[in-house]
Amino acid sequence: MDVSSLYNISSDIIKKAAEDYSLKEGKNVSSGEFGSLFEKAVQSLNNTNAYLSDAENEKIRWALGETENTHELTNALQKASTALQYTVTIRDKFLEAYKEIMQMQI
Repeated sequence: MDVSSLYNISSDIIKKAAEDYSLKEGKNVSSGEFGSLFEKAVQSLNNTNAYLSDAENEKIRWALGETENTHELTNALQKASTALQYTVTIRDKFLEAYKEIMQMQI
């Protein structure tokens, strides 16, 4: 699996996982390391959910007239959009890897 495209991602968790993969390419990965990688992916999902929640809260505050600062609203929406795009990209890469593993002959 080619992970070179993951280096352009700004998430520290994803960069670290991509670097770890590159260092261990061709070596057996223990289940503990896979579990750690999975925990980092779950943490990344939680961060994405937090960004989406923040964006929703900013939209509600702006719609109710509690704030007139569109800069904060725009920043929150952009963070949420970017985090969601990265999450979908990572999900697609995981699914691609899963399909590749399932097609392997034993």
